[in-house]
Amino acid sequence: MDFQHLSTLLWREQELLDLLLFKAEEKQYLIISGKNRWLPRIAHEIEVVLEQLRTLEVERAAVGEVIAAGLGLDADPSLRTIAAHAPAPWDDLLVKHHEALLLLVADLRGLSDANRELVQQGLAAIDQALQSVRPDGTRTYTANGRTAGRDSRSMTLDGSL
Repeated sequence: MDFQHLSTLLWREQELLDLLLFKAEEKQYLIISGKNRWLPRIAHEIEVVLEQLRTLEVERAAVGEVIAAGLGLDADPSLRTIAAHAPAPWDDLLVKHHEALLLLVADLRGLSDANRELVQQGLAAIDQALQSVRPDGTRTYTANGRTAGRDSRSMTLDGSL
């Protein structure tokens, strides 16, 4: 059984989650400071880290299956289940990995929720600002090239009724 390989993968997963947390904090600072031009770049960087995590997760699952078979466990065991059946010192080390991963994921969820809220607040503020500067009689164009406004008349692009 390859507990060393599993532990190495778990360390790498923690490093990637920590990097993802850093990127999420960077994103938060960009949102708060209004430096929106960098948001697509940070979104790409986050996607790269997520792809690395997905690849690592596949490898971790494969190693977990081999270890589970060696321990006589059912297929696709959780890390906690493997830790509960692993010999010392791996049992303790795997529990610590599990706890560290849970903390990182909880931090990521909290930061992700905060970032989502900041973006929603920003969009609401933009919408409110647009509503406040648009006069009551403002007309907008519909998909058929006619204008739509508060009154019932409709005007074409050339200004005729």
